[in-house]
Amino acid sequence: MVADPHRVVEAVWRIESARVIAGLARMVHDVGLAEELAQDALVAALEQWPTSGVPDNPGAWLMLTAKHRAIDLLRRRTRYERKLEEVGRDMEIRQASAEAELDDALDNHIGDDVLRLLFTACHPVLSTEGRLALTLRLLGGLTTEEIARAFLVPEPTVGQRIFRAKRTLADKQIRIEMPGPAELAERLSSVLEVVYLIFNEGYSATAGGDWMRPSLCEEALRLGRITAALMPEEPEVHGLVALMEIQASRIGARTAPGGEPVLLLDQDRGLWDRLLIRRGLEALGRAEALGTLGPYGLQAAIAACHARAPSAGDTDWERMAALYRVLAHVAPSPVVELNRAVAVGMAHSPARGLEIVDGLVAERALRDYPQLPAVRGDLLEKLGRLDEAREEFERAAALTRNERERTVFLARVAAIREAGA
Repeated sequence: MVADPHRVVEAVWRIESARVIAGLARMVHDVGLAEELAQDALVAALEQWPTSGVPDNPGAWLMLTAKHRAIDLLRRRTRYERKLEEVGRDMEIRQASAEAELDDALDNHIGDDVLRLLFTACHPVLSTEGRLALTLRLLGGLTTEEIARAFLVPEPTVGQRIFRAKRTLADKQIRIEMPGPAELAERLSSVLEVVYLIFNEGYSATAGGDWMRPSLCEEALRLGRITAALMPEEPEVHGLVALMEIQASRIGARTAPGGEPVLLLDQDRGLWDRLLIRRGLEALGRAEALGTLGPYGLQAAIAACHARAPSAGDTDWERMAALYRVLAHVAPSPVVELNRAVAVGMAHSPARGLEIVDGLVAERALRDYPQLPAVRGDLLEKLGRLDEAREEFERAAALTRNERERTVFLARVAAIREAGA
């Protein structure tokens, strides 16, 4: 059976678009223009491949087509005259072996090109929303419609975010390059933050009717693995990859056959993906070998406590509580303290966990965070304070914007009512 050429084009685009756009951005030094040229090449593929057939090297075909369009465009724009001479001269020298030249360019520059594009799309000068949308667009190959559907926002909103991000990069004359040593830590932190935000939105959707959006987890994992391959000496990159691999291993166990959510301690661990766990533990080992663990590495070490335990009862909660204590010192936040309360409650007693949670009730950052009343409700229920526990789960249900999560909280309310009847 012959594959549908249009579906082939879409698949090739998803795989190759980041490399094509990255290579073009190196040529024209403009992210927006690079994407336009790549899109032109995509349109050409949609027009030609159904009749001429899919080329042996579709990525090379897209790049070469886009390069020719870049040269045509530069010829029409006098302000790019100097750049035209450079690109044109290069093409004239190599035109006898254009395909070989492209393969060589991909072999020698692709890593640097993709990494430059990733650091540009995640530049701190952009808003978080802009970074997320631009990264998924340029490096994830997602359409504006797909991004809008994933984050439950109108498609025009995503389009505006991408447009503003490109305009900001152009207006502020942000170069498409790797940052210098003085800026690397901050810029890398921004890259990792964006990748993990994408993963988290896929793993636990903040709103809507879906408990998870696995496609976003897959995109984040792909970006993380690319970054780890291109920056093998950065421990936090491996730490983030380890964290995402281990968390992603649970995706198949996080929903029941009817689609209802299954919480971590109730999951069938036989459904956890052992390959992803092994890859995650290997990445964690690489992070540990490179030096002291940072925030992502510590979170991966915490996730590894679950991954290594054959059952919830076998989990090393004391080690987990100790790791959270270190994480709270390295990257203090109310959310880390809330998670530490859970581990302390399991390792020692619900009363000790509740003491930590009660100290967080006044935190403004957690005022609308549904997990705060949910954790407090769980600890109160374990202490037999059922009326207070029920009120906390009702509060959690009112705060969450995710319909699936709301059903979990309301089920706890019903169970507590039944227990107290």
